[in-house]
Amino acid sequence: MGTRAGGLGAEQGVRMPEVRTVGVVGAGTMGHGIAQVCALAGMRVVLADADPAQLARAPALARGLAQIGKGLERLVGKGKLAPEERDRALGRIRSGAELADLSPADLVVEAVVERLAVKEKVLADLDRACPPATILATNTSSISITRLAAATGRPDRVIGMHFMNPVPVMQLVEVIRGLATSDETWSAVEAASRRMGKTPVEVHDAPGFVSNRVLMPMINEAVFCLHEGVGKAEAVDAVMKLGMNHPMGPLALADLIGLDVCLDILRVLQEGFGDPKYRPCPLLVKMVDAGYLGRKSGRGFYTYGES
Repeated sequence: MGTRAGGLGAEQGVRMPEVRTVGVVGAGTMGHGIAQVCALAGMRVVLADADPAQLARAPALARGLAQIGKGLERLVGKGKLAPEERDRALGRIRSGAELADLSPADLVVEAVVERLAVKEKVLADLDRACPPATILATNTSSISITRLAAATGRPDRVIGMHFMNPVPVMQLVEVIRGLATSDETWSAVEAASRRMGKTPVEVHDAPGFVSNRVLMPMINEAVFCLHEGVGKAEAVDAVMKLGMNHPMGPLALADLIGLDVCLDILRVLQEGFGDPKYRPCPLLVKMVDAGYLGRKSGRGFYTYGES
């Protein structure tokens, strides 16, 4: 593909780095998963919380670091990772006390809540805190990369890296170019993704990209089936698992993703395409309003005990 418009890095003589150090902003499910796979791949990692006022002290950061430790310990228990490899991986991860601590990173991935205003602010803050050579990636699952890149002064070095949940297990990374994303940025992120043990698939910048443009309408329709009394949650999921050979039913999958995340994505699709087929099911809206968010809250379409 030809070089995109806005190749500012090349024009300014800023060298595209090999990705050796990765910053991750957001220590939730996606963020700590990204940090874990990077550390296992031999990369140095700086993990920070999304709120600059609470970076080093945030409970979310402490929980994220604890989850990384548990994830690596499970791999050791299964014989997939030697104890010394676990220790080396943990030794590559440090927490960031302020955004300036992310400045050594060649690549920073934001993995904060799926809200445009929040992501724009994080990327604008990172743009000011990081050197011109740093690539800024967003783990958005639906929002326009071009629009997010416009919040920075380096749109040629902004790219989408949509990891799948759970990050340590799932192979795919959707890599999304914005209008100005340079070929050099794409190449560096493709190579970094492969080093992480992932398979990068290039897609174009459109609401929901490929994954959620296909997945979310299916989940939404499954919620409508439940809402309209076509079948109970177990029945809807059983049909898709046994009849369509899906490893997980759509309602259980929604619980894993987070019902709030599903709702946010559907709203992005509805706004982006202006098509009523993406209208979120009223039951989904009601459940999110009630705080029934799925596994992370202990209750969604199913109930969950302590993990």
